[in-house]
Parts: sequence; C-alpha cells; structure tokens
Amino acid sequence: MSEPFVFRHRVATEADIPAIMDVMKASIAENMKAFLSPEEIIAAQESMGLDRSLINDGTYFVIETDVDGETVMAACGGWGKRRTLYGGDQTAGRDDSLADPAIHAARIRAMYTHPDWTRRGIGSLLLDLGEGAARAAGFKTIELGSTVPGYPLYLARGYEPFHREEQVAANGQVKTVIHMRKAL
Repeated sequence: MSEPFVFRHRVATEADIPAIMDVMKASIAENMKAFLSPEEIIAAQESMGLDRSLINDGTYFVIETDVDGETVMAACGGWGKRRTLYGGDQTAGRDDSLADPAIHAARIRAMYTHPDWTRRGIGSLLLDLGEGAARAAGFKTIELGSTVPGYPLYLARGYEPFHREEQVAANGQVKTVIHMRKAL
C-alpha cells in the first residue's frame, strides 16, 4: 500500500456494525501487541467493544477508502453525548444519561484503526471529527478513557491525563484506563 489513498468519513449506521466489529477485532488483536502482553490484551477487552448508543445517536464515524475498486473500512470512532466514558454494550457501570454541555464533558469514544491503515493520520482525523461535532453541540470540554496503546496519540493531540483507573480483570491481569481531558 505505497500509493496515496483518499480517506472519506461518514456517520455510521446499523448496517455498518459487522464491518465495525471486524475493524475493532483486528485493531485490538494487532495494534495493542507493541504495548501489552497477550494476557493484558484479553483483560483490556473487558472495557472495549461496540456501543450501539453511539450509532443510534449519530455520533459514530467510519473512515473509508477505496482499494482495487472496493470500499474498505479503515477505521471507526466518534464522540459521545452521554455520560458513559468508555466501554461497549456489555460493559458494567454504564451511565447512558445525556450529558449537559453546560456542566459535563463530551466523550471521545471507541477509536479503532485497522492494522493495515495505522500511521496515516486516521486517528487524528477521527479526533478532529469528534471534537468538532462536540464543539458544535455546545460542549466546552471533552474527555476520554484511553488504553495504554492509545495514550501517546491523545497526549500528542493535547489531552491531559487526570486519573488512572486500574482494575483486575477476570483473567487476573490489571486493565488500565487513563482518563484524559481537553478544552474545546
């Protein structure tokens, strides 16, 4: 893939869910290897996954490009206007109440890039889309729950850590979520 590719974005739909899940699975399996052991990746998965509320709210994006005449999903991610900071449909402790832009932060949520498309600016594109949409919705601050592998990108994009959450996963490994925020 040495030729330049043009990336397009659009709001995700229910029909995208199978492809989104494929991107998530590939991203988790490959992109975390440089940062976490196989056991730590399994632990991290407890706090990851598809959150249908993002799709239903119209706040989740897919990034696509064309390869040999076929459209390929390269990444997915978005922002949340609900109070849940991270996690998928299955994650315990969710707060799906709507955030009030006057007193709450918006959320960057569920960012995944397929391993074939890393290091091409797609993560930054997703952040720009989410931050812009949250700003347009009246939010003044945005927060996220970062995995260890995501931390360098978010730090480089101006997010500041303010809390580190560590829990013991079902397999006995520690799973880490780094709470970060940024003014919009």
